[in-house]
Amino acid sequence: MEMNLDSVKVVGFDADDTLWVNETYFRETEERFAELLESFETKNKIDQELFKVEMQNLDLYGYGVKGFILSMIECALQLSNHTISNDTLQEILDVGKKMIAHPVELLSGVEEVLQKLENKYRLIVLTKGDLLDQERKLEKSGLSKYFHHVEVLSEKKEENYQNLLEHLEIDVNEFLMVGNSLKSDVIPILNIGAKAVHVPFHTTWAHELVSKEKEKSTNGYLKLESIKDILDYLKH
Repeated sequence: MEMNLDSVKVVGFDADDTLWVNETYFRETEERFAELLESFETKNKIDQELFKVEMQNLDLYGYGVKGFILSMIECALQLSNHTISNDTLQEILDVGKKMIAHPVELLSGVEEVLQKLENKYRLIVLTKGDLLDQERKLEKSGLSKYFHHVEVLSEKKEENYQNLLEHLEIDVNEFLMVGNSLKSDVIPILNIGAKAVHVPFHTTWAHELVSKEKEKSTNGYLKLESIKDILDYLKH
């Protein structure tokens, strides 16, 4: 759909899977986790149980790698009836640490977009996850110089966005959010009266999926194949 973005003065960017690769590494780790537990359950069952444990722990640990590691350990103990070896638990810790230490891989076109927009708009990062981990990734990415403000939210719901925009004195009519998740980056933004751009990533965490019916009934946002396509709609 076409969208007039002439009123936009502030552009917010999600981080994971919008600026850089993230979910791919979680999927790879899930594959390795299933291999480590294959003597106890089928891969499908392991995947289901791990997701269940993650959801149970979300309010306690929040989003991010550290909570994911703890959920993997808890799931391994449950599926093995607490017979999992110390060596296997150590390997689970090791694959988790490997995720944290992984180099930041920028998505195609990201820096070009930020370079062209930084002098025309106030650019901010609005992301979920572990504060320390997200700060580390932003620093390693080399992108921090482009942003006026970085906010790591515990959740991305209407109230979170509304409170943040008020705190930063941003007019909702002048705000545009860019992200890969309909659930977190588009729908709540539309509900508070701001504008949104959806740039899907090829892999989406199950928790971020919305039903086909919800997707079809959500209107008023711009869907792009690449973040670079936003340059066709914003001044630069």
